[in-house]
Amino acid sequence: LRRRIPEAKKKFPDNFRIDYALSREQENKKGGKMYIQDKVEEYADEVFEKLSNGAHIYFCGLKGMMPGIQDMLKGVAESKGLD
Repeated sequence: LRRRIPEAKKKFPDNFRIDYALSREQENKKGGKMYIQDKVEEYADEVFEKLSNGAHIYFCGLKGMMPGIQDMLKGVAESKGLD
């Protein structure tokens, strides 16, 4: 999978964004640890535009990270007046 995603990005550059959230190495905009929800929130306008046009989003990792991701998505959706 690690090889296939970069290959797909190269083949379809407008359809993919590959980014990483490294909590031990990066800081979020509030100065805290960088988590995936912080990284996705940075691209919220682009993410929600693509989702509204039928895109899918996949998260890989521990299921314990999902509440933070869901809270961020809910907050962004509410700020955009979406359900």
